[in-house]
Amino acid sequence: MKSTLLTVLIITSAMTLLGQDKPAGKFTGYMFGDYSYNVARDTGIANMSNLATNGSKDLNAFQLRRIYFAYDNDISTSFMTRLRFEASSGVAPLVKDAYLRWKNVFGGSDLFFGVQPTPAFDISEAAWGYRSLEKTIMDLRGIVSSRDLGVSLRGKIDQNGMVNYWLMYGDNSSTNAETDKYKRLYANVQLKPIDNLQVTLYGDYSMKAQINDPNSTTNPRATLSNDMVTGALFVGYSEKDKYSAGLEAFYQSTRNGYIIAGTPTTVKDKIAEGVSLFATYNLQSDLVLVGRYDYFEPNSDSKSTGDVRNYVIAGVNWKLDKNVWLMPNIQYETYETKPASGAVASHSYDPSITARITFNYVFL
Repeated sequence: MKSTLLTVLIITSAMTLLGQDKPAGKFTGYMFGDYSYNVARDTGIANMSNLATNGSKDLNAFQLRRIYFAYDNDISTSFMTRLRFEASSGVAPLVKDAYLRWKNVFGGSDLFFGVQPTPAFDISEAAWGYRSLEKTIMDLRGIVSSRDLGVSLRGKIDQNGMVNYWLMYGDNSSTNAETDKYKRLYANVQLKPIDNLQVTLYGDYSMKAQINDPNSTTNPRATLSNDMVTGALFVGYSEKDKYSAGLEAFYQSTRNGYIIAGTPTTVKDKIAEGVSLFATYNLQSDLVLVGRYDYFEPNSDSKSTGDVRNYVIAGVNWKLDKNVWLMPNIQYETYETKPASGAVASHSYDPSITARITFNYVFL
């Protein structure tokens, strides 16, 4: 964490010096973390994947989970840039955003180039409003990365902004360097029929390298497509300073992504599905109830069992200040029973429970 703070200090100083003879840009920054205690854990989940609650029973710790530091600068009336760094516990700082925005490249549309948010869940995350408590479901379960390096076009389809679009063509490598020729196409349409209601339709097509056909006897072996298609729906409604509610659902199909050993080997498409429901309610101006439920099925095939996850988070947001939040909350995750297989008996798993006191504050 010392290296993180030193990096931020160096960047701040450099930008201040470089910007002395130019109009000042805008620095922003916030961080969140918590004190957490693992109240309950089943030892049988140690080797499971796709866990929202990690660590062994009785593990407790103070943790800064995220630090964000950004600099936005308007180069001119037509161009602006953003440089944003992210640091998380145990991970060196990385570039979260680094893009150029060409405003109004044509009527009502802006062009973005660089490392930038993907269209997958940027809108639903803003509606959820509690990234400090948890990522949205597609981010949490690794369905789509929150960032990609590429080019995008965002704008209004109608003059009133009731119908908006977001298109992107990216490396599909998150913030990492590209290592192959395969890319990802993203598309998002946002509908705002009334001020308080929004509906988002999302889809993407991920191009991937072909895989070997496990049943092929030729030399070289025949190959199969492994491309992936993802679709999602988000519906959100809010009354400012009163309450909000949202539903997010996704469906992802990976061609020939599920291989079942046998003679012959069975090759099927792998289907992942998930649904997330959230709600907030203002008890008073500085006290908000927060709740969310996620259902996640990484492989819906009947032969893939024991992998369903149910995840609940519930808490209270005590707004000590406009930019300082203190949030006692509980994480609760359950696991599908593993059915009997041959001589191995079926096995059920106790839920995971983690109690946290989460803090979130804006420092710039």
